[in-house]
Amino acid sequence: MSSAPAAESRPMSMLLEKIQLPGRIEDLRAAYQTAKPFPHLIIDNLFSDRMLDSLLPEIEGMQRDQWNNIEQDSRERTLRMRSAVEIGDAGERFLSVVHSAPFLYLLSEITGIWQLLPDPYLQGGGYAVMRRGDYFHVHSDRSVAYETGLTRRLAMIVFLNKAWAQDYHGQLELWSPDAKKCDVVIDPLFNKTVIFEVAFPNYHGVPVPLACPVDRSRKSFILYYHTVGIDGKPDVQPHTSIFAPRMHGTNRLTFRALLREITPPVLTRALRKFTKSH
Repeated sequence: MSSAPAAESRPMSMLLEKIQLPGRIEDLRAAYQTAKPFPHLIIDNLFSDRMLDSLLPEIEGMQRDQWNNIEQDSRERTLRMRSAVEIGDAGERFLSVVHSAPFLYLLSEITGIWQLLPDPYLQGGGYAVMRRGDYFHVHSDRSVAYETGLTRRLAMIVFLNKAWAQDYHGQLELWSPDAKKCDVVIDPLFNKTVIFEVAFPNYHGVPVPLACPVDRSRKSFILYYHTVGIDGKPDVQPHTSIFAPRMHGTNRLTFRALLREITPPVLTRALRKFTKSH
C-alpha cells in the first residue's frame, strides 16, 4: 500500500471549506475499515443542502433520450444517465468537488487507497433513478471501468430523496460474503452519502421492488473511483456485475446474460465498436 503524499494537509483544508465532516478523519477511517460486512462508511450531510438541491431540477428536466432504461434479465430494472454529456451546470459544480484532488485525498485518508482516479466519463455513474416497481438484485460490482480498463476501487452514492418513507422501499442493502443475509440497511435519504469498497464478494443491492407513489422516484448520484491496478495484485480479473444466488425475485440467468458474464471486456468493447461501424 502506498503511503500518503506529504502535501496532503493543504488540499484537505481547502476541501473542508466545501464539505462538512461529522468527525475526525481518524475516526472516519476506523469506522470505514472495521465496518461489516465489508468496508463502508455512511455520512449524513456531507455536502451542502443548497448544492444538492440544485441537482433536483436538473434531473427532472432531463428528457427520455438522456436516460438508459436498464432491464437486465429480471435482475435489474433502473434508469441510468446515458452519458456524462447529459450533466448540466449544477452537476458540473458538484463534480468539481467530488472529482477534485482534495476530495481524492480525503477518500484516500479514509480508505487507505492511494493514487485514486476519478471517472470523468461517469461510466455507470452519474444520475440514477428508480421508479415504482424498480429494483437491483444483490450483486458485486464490476471490477474494471467500461472503457478505460482502470480498476474500480470505491463506489460513492449520494442520495437525493426528501420526505422518503420507509414503506416506499428503495433501501440500499449490504449483504454478507456468502450472500445468505442482509447485514446493513441504508435508507436513501436526502444528503446521505455511502462510500464502500468495490471488491468481490462485497454484495449489495436494492432487491425489494420500490413501492413509492407513481409520481415519486428514488434519485441518487453515483460515482466510482479507480486505480491503475492494485498493489500486490498484478492480475486483476475483469468481470461484470456478479449477482448473488437468488434472494429476491427470479434472478434467472439467460444465455445472453451468461455470454455477457464470460466475455472479456476488451472483446466486448471491440464488438461494440464493430457493430456501431456497420
